[in-house]
Amino acid sequence: MTSILTLNNVSYRIGKKDVLQDVSFSLPQGQILALLGSNGAGKTTLMQLMLGLLKPTSGQIKACDYIPHKQGRKLRPLLGFVPAVPDVYGWMTPRELFKFLAPQYKTWDKEVAAQDSETLKVPLDTPFSQLSRGEAMKAMAVAAMSPHPRLLLLDEPFAGLDPTAREELLATLLTRIEMKDQSILIATHNLEMAARLADRVVVLHEGKVTQEGLVEDLLPEKTPPVPMPKGLHELFQAGTQDPKETVL
Repeated sequence: MTSILTLNNVSYRIGKKDVLQDVSFSLPQGQILALLGSNGAGKTTLMQLMLGLLKPTSGQIKACDYIPHKQGRKLRPLLGFVPAVPDVYGWMTPRELFKFLAPQYKTWDKEVAAQDSETLKVPLDTPFSQLSRGEAMKAMAVAAMSPHPRLLLLDEPFAGLDPTAREELLATLLTRIEMKDQSILIATHNLEMAARLADRVVVLHEGKVTQEGLVEDLLPEKTPPVPMPKGLHELFQAGTQDPKETVL
């Protein structure tokens, strides 16, 4: 099976601190991979490496057949990215963001942007500074999906969302992504969302991969509600921050 994303022994060091150590995994084309880990595990750093914003200290990353830090200009039109915190000017509205992005992507689909904005109830003419976190994240998701990216990277897209906003975003992701042509990597600490979305799971702990495999091998069900057996608490060192939400 062809891999759209491959990491081979990727390490990243800041000064004397090893942020990532010999990280290796792959994402087959047309699948969803959940990168699970607590805050500080190295998930966001991995995202920045995949985007070509950082250069690995050692090892190699290939995304869509390109090396991100060397061929970022060719790679970026093939990627969609939803950051953990919207990186948009506060005065800008979602409509202005879409208008700014459209000319930069030959594959930008105005119909998809309009349809997903309506489905997710995105306030198109409200400045980002006045949007709730859920509204801002949904607007960023629309921006990431509208060019039909081959690889969609999501960095904690569900964190801080209320249950309604979370379900709306989840449903849109599941219905919009054409899995024959597109692949998703979602970095999250939410075990339930990972179980409902992903085909494969990679667990990152203190910059190292500690578990990897198919969702059905690690989680007993993909359909909600997802049970949390005792063994998974031990496997993922999981804790419950909210009685209604199981997270790493």
